[in-house]
Amino acid sequence: MLQTSARLLRLLSLLETRRDWTGADLAERLGVTARTVRSDVGKLRDLGYPVEASPGVQGGYRLGAGAQLPPLLLDDDEAVAVAVGLRTATGVAGIGETSVRALAKLEQVLPSRLRHRVHALQAATVAVPGAGPSVDADVLTAIASAIRASKRLRFDYTSHDRTASRRDVEPHRLVSLNRRWYLVAWDTARNGWRTFRVDRLTPKVPNGPRFTPREPPEGDVAQFVQRSVGAATWRYHAKVRLHAPAEYVRARLPLAVEVTPEGPDRCVTEVGSDSAAMLALYLGLLEVDFEVLDAPELATELAKTGERFLRAASAASPPAPG
Repeated sequence: MLQTSARLLRLLSLLETRRDWTGADLAERLGVTARTVRSDVGKLRDLGYPVEASPGVQGGYRLGAGAQLPPLLLDDDEAVAVAVGLRTATGVAGIGETSVRALAKLEQVLPSRLRHRVHALQAATVAVPGAGPSVDADVLTAIASAIRASKRLRFDYTSHDRTASRRDVEPHRLVSLNRRWYLVAWDTARNGWRTFRVDRLTPKVPNGPRFTPREPPEGDVAQFVQRSVGAATWRYHAKVRLHAPAEYVRARLPLAVEVTPEGPDRCVTEVGSDSAAMLALYLGLLEVDFEVLDAPELATELAKTGERFLRAASAASPPAPG
């Protein structure tokens, strides 16, 4: 009986690690016959596990979705990862209490060696409370479902300047960045990729028709979000020519800034900040010569900043020997 129980657990573990298994593969892994595999699959079904089977030479087994959530088998690293994730779950409204309940159930059955690893991580780390907005778990689920089904998503949206609009998009990915959730989607009305703050949108039901997923923007969704979010917060923009190689400049500017080479030792970029005065200071930190191409307000602030620095330098200079 013990051998049979251990074999059932091993079979369940295999079904959870890969979507499809042939009967021959399972029999080889378990060291039994294909007939025994069929018998064990029947026992798992009796226990409530929805194991699906397809006949034929190419047929096999897969663990399907059931009406109830059956127990899961986790290896040591997976169990520790889930426990740590539950301890640090943030940014989703209403998930804190749920995480604590799930963590209590998990820690109750953790072997002592794993419980020590989880407690060591907890004792050695400090979570800094974030000031970012929380997101309704139901909203995240609705968006994720539309992404998985490749169905268009309709929602009301409020931009950073409090402008309200109705959007119809092809959702691509959810991205978590700096304690905020973002949706990357193709905006059908604006015919381009856009990034939306999830805490600022309200989904409308039902979803729209199905669509064929497009290639991700810039080939990297995470980088696209970082660029979009960085540029969206600027209140003041300016184009400048920097007398330095593009590689040097890229390494010293935020990811949101695009740098266009103009030969081996010059490049052009559009930079931004909250004000012209602040941008003047940031450009000075690059420690390269530059020209302002399209922002007279920035040129004025550079002159004021230069005069202020000269006065400070003069005041700090020792008097000339008399």
